[in-house]
Amino acid sequence: MPNANPLAWSFRLQMLFGFAVCAALLGFALYVEHGMFMLPCPLCILQRFFFAGMGLLGIVAALHNPSGSVGRGAYGIAIALLAAVGGSIAARHVWLQLQPPSGFPSCSGQGLSYMLESLGPIDALAETLSGSADCAKVDWAFLGLSMPAWTLLCFVLLGFGALVAGLRRRA
Repeated sequence: MPNANPLAWSFRLQMLFGFAVCAALLGFALYVEHGMFMLPCPLCILQRFFFAGMGLLGIVAALHNPSGSVGRGAYGIAIALLAAVGGSIAARHVWLQLQPPSGFPSCSGQGLSYMLESLGPIDALAETLSGSADCAKVDWAFLGLSMPAWTLLCFVLLGFGALVAGLRRRA
């Protein structure tokens, strides 16, 4: 019987599990968008990009399955860095939701793609991270936590898991 402790799994299995979690999170985000008809704000879309990057790197790591500690460590650290950046975006999103809504510009209805086309990538990113009423509004919560709070928790757990998978000494 396989060990039920994910920290004791092989590197390949840990990376596959991380990929599956990222795929499930992205699938849920698409369900919320298309099934529950809740449009994502630009910060939500940025967080999706980082989950996708982490999942993609996880599946590449699982397929490659390096035997040396340097290769495993490089994958673990790279995924943890993506999780740190995604987590910082999620933390900013949570912070915006905790502020009084009167301090933000009104909803512009501009999606991330429109902002990228009209402002360029650097200005669109700066505008996105500054926040708007779109990002400050809490449309969905589970167990008292908003979706950005849950994504922040997922980024922390996945980043920690990637570091453990990549840096753990193996027999």
